[in-house]
Amino acid sequence: MRANSAHADGRWVRSAYRRRAVGVVCALVMAVCGPLTATPAAQAAQVPQKAGQGTHTVVTWGASADKQGPGPADRGYRLIVRTSVGGTDLRIRLTNAFGDHPVTFASAYAGLRKQGAELVRGSNRRLTFGRAASVTVPAGETVLSDPLPGRLAAESDLVVSLYVTGAQGPTTGHGMAMQTSYAASGDHAAEEGAANWTDPMGSWYWLDAVSVETSAKAGAVVTLGDSITDGWASTTDGNRRWPDYLSRRLQAASGSTVKGVANEGISGNKVLADGAGESALNRLERDVLSQPGVSTVFLFEGINDIKAHTGVTADELIAGYRQIIDRVHAAGKCVVGATVMPFKGWYEYDAEGEAVRQEVNDWIRNSGAFDAVTDFDRITRNPYDQQRILPFFDGGDHLHPNDKGMQAMADAVDLSALRCAG
Repeated sequence: MRANSAHADGRWVRSAYRRRAVGVVCALVMAVCGPLTATPAAQAAQVPQKAGQGTHTVVTWGASADKQGPGPADRGYRLIVRTSVGGTDLRIRLTNAFGDHPVTFASAYAGLRKQGAELVRGSNRRLTFGRAASVTVPAGETVLSDPLPGRLAAESDLVVSLYVTGAQGPTTGHGMAMQTSYAASGDHAAEEGAANWTDPMGSWYWLDAVSVETSAKAGAVVTLGDSITDGWASTTDGNRRWPDYLSRRLQAASGSTVKGVANEGISGNKVLADGAGESALNRLERDVLSQPGVSTVFLFEGINDIKAHTGVTADELIAGYRQIIDRVHAAGKCVVGATVMPFKGWYEYDAEGEAVRQEVNDWIRNSGAFDAVTDFDRITRNPYDQQRILPFFDGGDHLHPNDKGMQAMADAVDLSALRCAG
């Protein structure tokens, strides 16, 4: 039997868990490959690992892959990503999921960013694949690097530098990174300076996940969503997407049992239909369930199904949610749901779509199908017109929240609701 409870201010609604226990206290902090140290805040949050406790692999960063346009056959990519949980033995995952030809990664390095495309001196080290310095990935496949010895701090600006050769046809990447990365002609992956990295870009290519080895009690949450989760209307290069704010809360919370955060949002994504990326149903395995160390999935999607005027009904969207919930539970993980936020004032708004949103939100809040619920609608709506986002949180288009709205969303998540128990 489930016991439901709700805060009077509407911050969250929680159902008692029925999933397996996953636990965490994560050793955060220290640095990757060199004389780097953790920040004082991270050091304060660090919990020593007990002898015999053991370790396992946990995702520390992720970005959903999608088909991108053709790129140069030979190009260097310097990709800037922000870690969540800290640990040792960094591994990266490279993907050619949407390619139609093999692609060769002739060299790959990982280091820490100093500023722009410049790395901290002495931090850049070669990654290998089956002990080889290069790897060819067939169309539709992915590859994991070998573990890189050393420690990687929580909340680090990690730099993955790749030199790609022989690329043909569509590339695989994440279009809206909200982060500046850099490209170069030729192989400059080993260089720590920025002189040859002169082409800024707003997408991530080929790289879709980073993981570390950390305490066996540590776990991660994957946020499965659309452009709001992807960070549209947040500050570029500021790490102000709502999952970023959530990650900072988790790192600072000494009692939290979840430390890793992987942001698997795609702008324009739908639950039911492919379009802007494969649908949530179709990409659930690759983007979410395949990530290591995941204990909880946070599902926040539906507005694109509703506002697209495709005639999607509440019952159809709810059936999609139920499929995701069932698959997550079958994988032994918890699933937290979030209500769909207001969108009055957005150009696709109409009364029919609003009626579907209200019906869907009523089901999310009251069905008991999710292990826990975060009520983003209640947190972000205008009390004087509850079909609109609060002006203070409005990024300007009446759909996407600004930095303040993103922070309010992350603050609304009950951290204990991210922990599987019972």
